[in-house]
Amino acid sequence: MKDMHSEMTAVAALGAAVLAADNTPVAIDLQGYNAAEILLNIGIGGITFDATNKVEFVLTHSDDNTTYTNVADADMLGVSGISNGIIKSLVAAHAAAAVYRSGYIGNKRYLKILANFSGTHGAGTPIAATVLKSEGHDSPQSNQA
Repeated sequence: MKDMHSEMTAVAALGAAVLAADNTPVAIDLQGYNAAEILLNIGIGGITFDATNKVEFVLTHSDDNTTYTNVADADMLGVSGISNGIIKSLVAAHAAAAVYRSGYIGNKRYLKILANFSGTHGAGTPIAATVLKSEGHDSPQSNQA
């Protein structure tokens, strides 16, 4: 078995919580790493999502942690048709918990993930997002257990 553990660091981009409104995105600093994978952990939908009552996960990036722009298809792996930085949309019933992953291959230093809620959300949806920073300049990476 290969050692993947020593080559990555996990960072909470959106702490596990039941949300019914937008989160406040935190900046994820990728300095010192050459690769990043975004993991979206989404529980059973608190509502039946549709085109009006939805959650869109928007990924933005920045060189200076001040001016952020939306990612595009060229910045990502595992997701396509990106519009306005949306890497995942919940627009239909989400009856089972699931994990979604996509790779960031852009060249910016900072990332932010926003869970953008639209419409009416009477009940929240369990959500978390993690960024796996990999291919660090100084490996092995420290344990996080």
